[in-house]
Amino acid sequence: MISKNSRLFLQSLKEEGIEEIYLPSTALIITEPTICILSKASSPPEIQPSSPISSSAANSLRDQMIDLRSQAFGCTRCGELAATRKSVVFGAGNLEAEVVFVGEAPGKDEDEQGLPFVGAAGQLLTKIIEAIGYTRKQVFICNVLKCRPPGNRTPHPDEIINCQPYLKSQLALIKPKMICALGNHAAHTLLGMEKPMSQLRGYFYDYEGIRLTCTYHPAYLLRNPEDKKKVWEDMKRMRREIDLLMARDPMF
Repeated sequence: MISKNSRLFLQSLKEEGIEEIYLPSTALIITEPTICILSKASSPPEIQPSSPISSSAANSLRDQMIDLRSQAFGCTRCGELAATRKSVVFGAGNLEAEVVFVGEAPGKDEDEQGLPFVGAAGQLLTKIIEAIGYTRKQVFICNVLKCRPPGNRTPHPDEIINCQPYLKSQLALIKPKMICALGNHAAHTLLGMEKPMSQLRGYFYDYEGIRLTCTYHPAYLLRNPEDKKKVWEDMKRMRREIDLLMARDPMF
């Protein structure tokens, strides 16, 4: 018997072009996250006692990310962004995440709340994440830029260069199995190539030893809903690849 809430959830997914839900096998069920860091947290998050990594390793990972976060909060490399931002949107999620989603830059809602993907595009991303068997707390979400460009304008090349060390450090610390680049700016920044998304999606790339795939940004899908099916195909392909990696090497 499917509950009313479940039916409503399934209907909302169908309206977004998602016609299937990924159900992982028992061997691959993802446990609840053990480490979580949020952009606006005033103090380091606690580590849950069920952490599968050692306490010292968990503390080291957390402390390094907290230190990186502090550096980002004090950053003034981009004078215009530092002067106009309300928040530094560092990122949010699980520091042991299998998947890191990387977007372009914070928008108005994100700048006000200090958290990534909380507006309409973020709601769509949440549905996509849940449809492939994860929750937002089990993945890590961040952007190429940590500060909102005024008026949501396109990031300038020098701003991307200035902010790139924070993103590279985040990925190096988390060491995910998969990076999903959302949109052209994330894909171009991580891959170092300027091909359009229509040519980049559908493949897996290597980013410093980590699998990387690309798909359209949720904000793009709000303007072009006819491409939601393409993103859903990308997400299913990504999930299958993660499962293959886990089956070959559970410790990968």
